[in-house]
Amino acid sequence: MIQPHQAKQPVSAAFAGPYGHPFHPMLVTIPIGAWVAGLVFDIASQFAADPRFLSEGAMWLIAIGVIGALGAAMAGFLDLFAIPGGTRAFRLALTHMTLNLLVIAAYLGNFLWRHSETVTGGVPAGPLALNVAAFLTLAVSGWLGGRLSFRYGVRVADEATQAEGFVSAGRTN
Repeated sequence: MIQPHQAKQPVSAAFAGPYGHPFHPMLVTIPIGAWVAGLVFDIASQFAADPRFLSEGAMWLIAIGVIGALGAAMAGFLDLFAIPGGTRAFRLALTHMTLNLLVIAAYLGNFLWRHSETVTGGVPAGPLALNVAAFLTLAVSGWLGGRLSFRYGVRVADEATQAEGFVSAGRTN
């Protein structure tokens, strides 16, 4: 059996984050937040009296998400190198990475599509549908990423280190 301890250590603490503090989970909040807000703007643009600012806002939120996702992907790629090859965790990480790269490509395409057209009303059905599809794929990939961390413990401190947090602090008078 391959020892899972290897997947807990960073390949490069400077770029992937030190032991117990990986950068990838922190960095994914940028694209996820931007893309959630972009989807909310897209939906709101269907109901607003003057939807142009929502349509434009969604386009730029998508761009912010793509830029943030590239940073998160770099840190995640380094975490991938820490996982022993040929394991369930490694196969799951490859699936997670592939889905995320598809999501980034879909959002990049969505941004370019929107940027090439002049929108005067709400977001057209095509870009809106692509946004929804990319977001649903992102949700599946996020679930897989959670499984990597919480089920397989990738880049999570080992149980001995975690136990330190559950030692009684005692009373000091």
